[in-house]
Amino acid sequence: MTFLRRYWFLLTSLIGLVLGLALPASINRIPFGAVALIGLVLSVRWAFEAVKHREFGSDSLAILAIVSSALIGEWLAAAIISVMLASGRALEQWAEGNARRELHALLNRAPAMATVVTSGKQESLPVAAVLVGSTVQVLNGQVVPLDGTLLSQAVLDESALTGEAMPVTRLAGEVISSGVLNAGATFTLQTTSDYANSTYANLIRLVREASATNANRVRLANRIAVWFIPFAIALAALTWLVSGQVKFAVAVLVAATPCPLILAIPVALIAGISRAAKRGVIIKGGAALEQLAGVRAVLFDKTGTLTRGGLRVSQIEFATSVDRDWLMSATAAIEQQSPHVVAKALVDAASSFSSRNVEVTQVVEEHGIGISAVVDGQRVRIGQPGLSLPAWAKLSQSLLVAIEVNGELRAMVGIEDPIRDDAISTTEALRVLKIEKLILVSGDRRETAAKVAEQINADEFFAECSPSRKLEILRQKQSDFSNHVAAVGDGINDAPLLAGANVGIAMGARGATAASEAADVVIIEDSIFRVAVAIDVARGAAAKAMQAAGVGMTLAVFAMLAASFGILSPTSSAIAQEAIDTAAVLWALTPIRSYIGSRAR
Repeated sequence: MTFLRRYWFLLTSLIGLVLGLALPASINRIPFGAVALIGLVLSVRWAFEAVKHREFGSDSLAILAIVSSALIGEWLAAAIISVMLASGRALEQWAEGNARRELHALLNRAPAMATVVTSGKQESLPVAAVLVGSTVQVLNGQVVPLDGTLLSQAVLDESALTGEAMPVTRLAGEVISSGVLNAGATFTLQTTSDYANSTYANLIRLVREASATNANRVRLANRIAVWFIPFAIALAALTWLVSGQVKFAVAVLVAATPCPLILAIPVALIAGISRAAKRGVIIKGGAALEQLAGVRAVLFDKTGTLTRGGLRVSQIEFATSVDRDWLMSATAAIEQQSPHVVAKALVDAASSFSSRNVEVTQVVEEHGIGISAVVDGQRVRIGQPGLSLPAWAKLSQSLLVAIEVNGELRAMVGIEDPIRDDAISTTEALRVLKIEKLILVSGDRRETAAKVAEQINADEFFAECSPSRKLEILRQKQSDFSNHVAAVGDGINDAPLLAGANVGIAMGARGATAASEAADVVIIEDSIFRVAVAIDVARGAAAKAMQAAGVGMTLAVFAMLAASFGILSPTSSAIAQEAIDTAAVLWALTPIRSYIGSRAR
């Protein structure tokens, strides 16, 4: 029944066409006329929808072809045009349905309940009612309902978010995202977000916003239609004027019915959206895919985009004759009482030293400067170092922390926000895709931005940028690259940049909701390499759309010329156009070329 409702216009048109062919010529115009009326009504509706969206209605040529065929009594031609439109729209709906299934399969597997463990007792609660910090149990085969930190080892199927089919093992202490599947034994986690702010809830919201249906109203088809339809009308008028045969002119209009534009281009772009979804990228419609395919320059935010977004200790230098275990135990005991982001990095680093029991009193924290306390009777201060470093402190990290005991410097700690493991491979892939310029825009100080820019081989970098300064840089680059600029970010402060870019790409797996909402493209896994994947898929899909349109329009022009010389009648023109449309759409459905090879899979 769902099939009948979805494709009623195709089934009705086919039945009417077959019935008309089976009836005598004296009465077959009745079913042919009914089919033509269906096609006319649908064409008018589609053209009106295009006008409402302030777009050029390429369906208008189909209206002329149906009406003119009916006026000269070529009812079979009018019926064939209608069947052609109906079959093409049905094929488009089928391709669109495939894309939607890829996206909405994510929605269907969303867990509604979570098993919360409290004081050894299990309770099943709606995921929206689970509080941050709760202990949640996940059984084999269940989808992880909330983001959290693993309390035990887990074997996970992360293909829904990453596209990777092989299960991965995550250890206790690792942070995992909601939406992945437990492919091993039962495990527990401590939630780090509520449901509204979880990775999977964010993904579901983005899927609902993503509009694959917009692909049937894209600029590529409209740009071609703008010149093709006037050309077809002019050729038909010239044919009528020169030959004096209105039938020849009608045959030209029938052969010109632009189904390769109406159908083949959207089918190719929808196939691209579907392929991107399989690879962990949500592209919000055909227009966004077109823009993405034309990108010439990419602006990257630094923190959380090119870097991991979390600080870690990369190096420690100690003064001579220092009890390292005691010093790091004291550091950890003090920093455990601070909410500062540096504190967690220092506590984590101290865990690699032998733990000592220490007594901590008189803790005093000066926000932005440091923290101090009395540890086992000695005054320990952890914070900003002095202007000059001792000869034994050979550190080059972007953030330095001094550890002093009774006013004497006893250790220097280097802390950094390391770049993502796949940041360099991403920029290399973008070079393969012929991106002309890679630009780093960062709010960090110049030394930090310069180091990251060098690591990723960026062409240019800007440091100490406010959100407004980032927008200024974006506008300049848009001018330099003819509005073919993409911006990549993850934080709330990146939202203006993403909204202002020709294509905004948000790291949505752990990024801010505001950034994801402002973006045209959302990466739904925590991998910067998916930026290259998104551009790769978009270019392949756009190239396929142009190829399909080129095949269809070239064959259509030949058919129009044949019709203008009377070689094709209106009916034979309709049959030829049906074959042309089929060829163009089938070409649009062939596999999309990948420019960066197997890494994009």
